[in-house]
Amino acid sequence: MIAKGGYVYITSNKSRTILYTGVTSHLISRTTDHKEKKKPGFTFKYNCLYLIYYEFHETIEAAIQREKQIKKWKRSWKENLIKSFNPQLKDLWNDIEGCE
Repeated sequence: MIAKGGYVYITSNKSRTILYTGVTSHLISRTTDHKEKKKPGFTFKYNCLYLIYYEFHETIEAAIQREKQIKKWKRSWKENLIKSFNPQLKDLWNDIEGCE
């Protein structure tokens, strides 16, 4: 059995007032789904179309554990994490080529 890595990611709306934390093994595919509003749910409802943070983990299990950890954090902790990786809070969509 080949272990597959995973990504924890955070998307936001245009004004960066809403944060959504998710996990996936296919970052490009998942963020494409968010951008194209292919699946109803939180990101669809609140227009969380902009990828503002991501991190890779060697296993999907580790990524899931990290996602659960981040989801429990205070908003200010999440904002500090995001800004340490992406100070301008820019959409990282064009920067994730090769993240599959």
